[in-house]
Amino acid sequence: MRIGGSVLGSPPDSELLARYSSVVSRLKKDGHSVGVVVGGGPVAREYIASARRLGLPHRDQDLIAIQASRLNARLAGMKLGVPHVCTTARQMVSRLQNDKVAVMGGLRPGITTDATAALVAAAWKADILVKASDQEGIFTADPRTVKSAKLIPSMGHQELKRILRGSHKPGIHSIIDPIAVEFIAKSKLKVVVVDGRDPTNVARAVAGRRVGTSVS
Repeated sequence: MRIGGSVLGSPPDSELLARYSSVVSRLKKDGHSVGVVVGGGPVAREYIASARRLGLPHRDQDLIAIQASRLNARLAGMKLGVPHVCTTARQMVSRLQNDKVAVMGGLRPGITTDATAALVAAAWKADILVKASDQEGIFTADPRTVKSAKLIPSMGHQELKRILRGSHKPGIHSIIDPIAVEFIAKSKLKVVVVDGRDPTNVARAVAGRRVGTSVS
């Protein structure tokens, strides 16, 4: 599961985090293993903007954003009873094997937490990757700027690449970032993008109910 930092807010919404904790606990009780990857959101983008004004290169901008995401991940992990924040995909897989729940933030410069979540999902051979976004799913255009944009209930990997193609830059704010899109398509991961402002949408997606946008 990938929780967007834009969903959690800056600082993270404690009530929303508590609701996510309940959903993850319920999924674990039902026999699911849940890897949680948390984004940096607005606070990460503010740090990136400061680093850019200081003239720091893209790598340093990404590094500071990764620290912001790991701080969000630590807060989420504490509420979930998982105080250790993983810093590699291998650590995530190991903790999922042992504890059924694992948490991490950013992984390395050059990729966002979308790509991090996709890497973890592929390494774990996950049945599904749920992206909890600040939108209802993937639209034909950006619904924040195009009022006529329509939600796409389902699509294939090639259509995902066509709609969300692009390139990485620090602080990119996309429903799924371009590098993650390429990796998802290559790995044939099943992805469901849901409105993360209601954490129960994650449980609905895991249960196979129709919600958001399904990519497969």
